[in-house]
Amino acid sequence: MKKYVALFGSCMFLVAFFSMYLMLDQLNLHGSLRSRVSMEMGQTELDFIKDKMENLENDIHHNQQIIDEIRNSVKQIIGGENMSKYIPVQRNMPPLVEEVPDSPVQAKIETGDCSFVERQGEHSDDVQMLDVLDILPFDNPDGGVWKQGFDIRYTDRDWDNQPLKVFVVPHSHNDPGWIKTVDRYYLDQTQHILNNMVDKLKVDSRRKFIWAEISFFSMWWDNIDAEKKDAVKKLVENGQLEIVTGGWVMSDEAITHYYAMIDQMIEGHEWIKRNLGIKPRSGWAIDPFGHSPTMAYLLKRMGLQNMVVQRVHYSVKKQLAKEKQLEFMWRQNWDHGASSDMLCHMMPFYSYDVPHTCGPDPKVCCQFDFKRLPGGRVNCPWKVPPVPISDNNVAERAKLLLDQYRKKSKLYRSNIVLIPLGDDFRYDKAIEWDQQYGNYQKLFDYMNSQNWHVEAQFGTLSDYFDAMWDRAGLQPGSPGLGYPVLSGDFFSYADREDHYWSGYYTSRPFYKNLDRVLEAHARAAEIIFSLALAHSRHIDVPSFPAKNAYQMLIGARKSLGLFQHHDAITGTAKDFVVVDYGTRLLRSIMDMKRVMIDSAHFLMSEDKSQYDPETTTTFFDMDEKRINHDALPEKPILQLSQQTKEVVFYNSVAQARHEVVRLRVSSSTVEVQDASGKVIPSQTNLVWTAAQDSSTTEYELVFIVNVPPLGLSKYLIRDAGSEVNNPYNAPSQVTLYNTGSPESSVRGVFHISRPISDNRDFTIENSRLRAKFSGTTGLLQSVITVKDGKETAMSVEFLMYGTRETKKDKSGAYLFLPDGEAKTLDTNGKAVIRVIRGKILSEVHVLMKHVEHVITLHRSPGIDGWSLEISNVVDIRDQRNRELCMRLKTDIKNSNQFFSDLNGFQMQRRKTLSKLPLQANYYPMSTMAYLQDQDTRMTIHTAQSLGVGSLQEGWLEVMLDRRLNQDDNRGLQQGLLDNKRTPNQFRLLLERRHQRTSSPNGGGGKQTGVDYPSLTSHSVSQLLNHPVYAFIRNKLPGEGPAGDVKLSGSVQPLVKALPCDIHFVNLRTVQAMDAPAPTQEAVLLLHRKGFDCSFPANGLSCSTTGGKVQLEDLFRDLDLTDIKATSLSLMYDGQVLNSKSTLQLDPMEINAYRIRLD
Repeated sequence: MKKYVALFGSCMFLVAFFSMYLMLDQLNLHGSLRSRVSMEMGQTELDFIKDKMENLENDIHHNQQIIDEIRNSVKQIIGGENMSKYIPVQRNMPPLVEEVPDSPVQAKIETGDCSFVERQGEHSDDVQMLDVLDILPFDNPDGGVWKQGFDIRYTDRDWDNQPLKVFVVPHSHNDPGWIKTVDRYYLDQTQHILNNMVDKLKVDSRRKFIWAEISFFSMWWDNIDAEKKDAVKKLVENGQLEIVTGGWVMSDEAITHYYAMIDQMIEGHEWIKRNLGIKPRSGWAIDPFGHSPTMAYLLKRMGLQNMVVQRVHYSVKKQLAKEKQLEFMWRQNWDHGASSDMLCHMMPFYSYDVPHTCGPDPKVCCQFDFKRLPGGRVNCPWKVPPVPISDNNVAERAKLLLDQYRKKSKLYRSNIVLIPLGDDFRYDKAIEWDQQYGNYQKLFDYMNSQNWHVEAQFGTLSDYFDAMWDRAGLQPGSPGLGYPVLSGDFFSYADREDHYWSGYYTSRPFYKNLDRVLEAHARAAEIIFSLALAHSRHIDVPSFPAKNAYQMLIGARKSLGLFQHHDAITGTAKDFVVVDYGTRLLRSIMDMKRVMIDSAHFLMSEDKSQYDPETTTTFFDMDEKRINHDALPEKPILQLSQQTKEVVFYNSVAQARHEVVRLRVSSSTVEVQDASGKVIPSQTNLVWTAAQDSSTTEYELVFIVNVPPLGLSKYLIRDAGSEVNNPYNAPSQVTLYNTGSPESSVRGVFHISRPISDNRDFTIENSRLRAKFSGTTGLLQSVITVKDGKETAMSVEFLMYGTRETKKDKSGAYLFLPDGEAKTLDTNGKAVIRVIRGKILSEVHVLMKHVEHVITLHRSPGIDGWSLEISNVVDIRDQRNRELCMRLKTDIKNSNQFFSDLNGFQMQRRKTLSKLPLQANYYPMSTMAYLQDQDTRMTIHTAQSLGVGSLQEGWLEVMLDRRLNQDDNRGLQQGLLDNKRTPNQFRLLLERRHQRTSSPNGGGGKQTGVDYPSLTSHSVSQLLNHPVYAFIRNKLPGEGPAGDVKLSGSVQPLVKALPCDIHFVNLRTVQAMDAPAPTQEAVLLLHRKGFDCSFPANGLSCSTTGGKVQLEDLFRDLDLTDIKATSLSLMYDGQVLNSKSTLQLDPMEINAYRIRLD
């Protein structure tokens, strides 16, 4: 009898779903009716109905596998087998009738806001780096004594009308971590350099010195007495000591994000203001491995007037030297005028050490590095040592050195030449100061006394640039200098042969990811702390722990700033140094969690006057924990009961968020309510402990939250237990492939099917996208945009590069030197594939030997419903000399061009050049890269910096990790063997143009290096880089005073959301001048992003306003006073504003404002 009951039930199930299909088919048949209705209804309503129909059809598709399993079960009945393992209990299959809100939204673009991008042809320059790369043969002939250059000639009469002015600039390059930790470098060398500096500069007022790294300088300052501090201030006042750049570190420029670049500069400049009372004027970047125009822009907007760069491809240096274009006005690609122009000096030779800075012949220049005098620990590789300068040899020595000065000056347009005199950690011994300064002064005195038309002297960087401006008769920083205008960047860098420094874009990706985690935490903490502090003052609540929280913020600023160093975030330091960096990053991440928790507790409290900060525990827990700096994050389990548990979500961006969130919970049947008590749809998923095994005590809960701009929203969660009528919570349905077993099963409320045939392709979809996957590999094959039905090939592959075996030089921390094309990571169809389908998200898991690969598609009304989420956990610890990449193969006709971002600030056109080796066609990617043709753009967004390339038409590949056994002879003296299980997060966005362009990749006419993401793309990037944070309340009512605190339903700090194109970069509370304590002043940083209007702004409910922001629309329930515009690092204040003022931001610009919030 049981067999017949089961058979009857199965048939009824089939009939019900077949009836639903017939209803849908009838709707499709009634074309005339649909035609008539479409005349009466708006497009939005039609789209909504279309979405509903598609969702219904999707349900039928998703449940087809269940029907197949029932069919198999019926067969088993007939065969007389036990049914208990095949048929789920009916209550475990809840009715999937409650639809997740999924109606499309689109931003409103103000008329005129598209004109900026449309005017990009108005950009003008004399040197476009894309053109330089096109014309260069990259043939590297022997240039003689200047191996990578050419023979330089001059006549003695060249300076008859205007003397050659020589500025020798002593410096010591101090890495805050590389071969030693930052603390060990300070103890062993840096403190001695700075102590010697004070003593030796006082000996002779003609002596000069420059210093860049404030992280080191501040450590030293804290350990010297008042007398020495006064001596330092005097040296600064009389121009003997110059602070150059003034950042916390000399940051990398390839893979840093502009938030962290700005933040470490603010930290340095604010320290200088508090302790020295000066303002840096010139930038000094001699060791970053390539240079970005983003840095030039930031320095310009901070108020600096000049800058120096060094590490540029040797062929580019040679070309610019031939044209006397080594000094130029660096203009942003997007600048239609000249407001971003920054005077830049490029050093012409191989390195910044003494042998490569006095002139073109290192054999001669090395003879004037007096630290290399015989008997010392350093010598000259060219076998001709320096000799002390005496009356007997000064004439011959001076003439030999002047010859190098003159030759170097012929590469520039002015008769003023810059001669750096230093190297890494130089001047740590008192004797070197005497050797260098004493011998050079003798040479200068002799040169200047002869009729050689030369004026040689020690100088600072600003001495040199001031002389240039003075000779031109102009004020520093003013227009009209007459130098060529250059646009573009200087990646990828090669220092010799085909040795391209494109490996470090990816080296140690675990810590690149950890850097971005701290950046996101620090920014979110800065903002919520500043808001909480202002509100605590406004209502006079002294119990808010402002001082303690602020000290943690200061620590995080320094930790984040330190890691921007060009040997830290790059992954090019010793193993134990990386551990030191990682420990600092983790400590600051934990501190930022505490700052956010305390601030959220205060802001969400209904009665703030009774606010009592937790001291022994925390009011909230966050939904992610890390037990060690090199461990993957873990999700805490929310222990549920029949009593509701409160979870608060925090949105740190200034536009509303409507997106999917995930929590770990103890129950598979859950009810989720919003703050008003309304039950909202949710989905529960299994938590996998092995390929086919799942936890019986832990589940994933998925639902959609709505969080206001910069705001917080509360949600209530409880265990629904065995309630039958819970249509709002649906378990996902699971299909396993390649498991070796066709048997299906039930795990509680979850149905798990195992198809007999494993090789059929399958799809997951929402109302906007349908993603097709291979049934053999589980990897993505193509994506269909539902609205137009167009399919774009988009296959995912994982591949391995090897390194050269036959040559001496191999890949290392810096260099990428592959042994040829990458080889596919072959799974032989054995990778276990999990397909999870649900009402809120669906995803595909592919478990390969070296990659756990997950693609997720959200059914959400927000921005997260418009892209595919890709999560990889990479593990190549068993490999030797291998580099793993993920390649996307598309049918997009991108004409061998693609675009990658520079520091998350701007996009740069890239050309894949066949004349260059594979490694030269890799570029840095901080936040995104894309391919495009006339109709389609595919963007890969990343949550961590990595290397990217497009090696063939339609391809885009990202390097995921590198494991290398050897040093690459760039000073590190080790390989990369400290790999971790490393998370990578991406978003894949496919967009169709609604305004077709004839030349999306710059064909025809004057090419420009610039392009722009869409507004949707900008928001997808924010989704990855500024996540919604979850705070889980620890105490329930009745569990002590903390449990009795009533929380508001939401907190809305802004009166209005900011326009779609304006990013709320930071709200950073300013430090007091005399203590590590907060003031009532904060700096507000806003960035107006340029965007491409030829793509629809899908998923956004905001609008644009022509760059206008009303100050009175900003902070709710706070008094906004003492408002003034300021430079990006707060050095120069500008226009005074009031609370009724309107801020006007130009496209692409980052603006800063000092404000007081009470």
